[in-house]
Amino acid sequence: MGRFGLCVILSVCLLVAAASAQSASNVRATYHLYHPEQIGWDLTAASAFCATWDANKPLAWRQKYGWTAFCHSGGPIGQAACGRCLRVTNSGTGAQQIVRIVDQCANGGLDLDEGVFKKLDTNGIGYQQGFLTVSYEFVNCND
Repeated sequence: MGRFGLCVILSVCLLVAAASAQSASNVRATYHLYHPEQIGWDLTAASAFCATWDANKPLAWRQKYGWTAFCHSGGPIGQAACGRCLRVTNSGTGAQQIVRIVDQCANGGLDLDEGVFKKLDTNGIGYQQGFLTVSYEFVNCND
């Protein structure tokens, strides 16, 4: 096989790997008490990891989507995740919300703002068990 053929195969493999890293299913989502509306959507007051880069974004940007911490292996980490958006789907009910990544966490999944968690937990099972099983995909934030 020539260099060109090898390059094409390698490029296709990299694209497939990148696409698969942008979504995940069977992810554990817990909830966090950010209460953004009570703190004026202030990322610094929330002690959010992404405040370093995003605290001075316009209020409309900070309040457009619910907040989440992201700590799953299927996507960017650290600063590269900050400000990105996810479409999160409750695997049990199909309820969906778009959220903005504002923080990191250590639970291996998502740590959704309580308000987002409530909107996704349409059957109450999430509160009963302390977590939801969700899927997510990275989406454009349209801001």
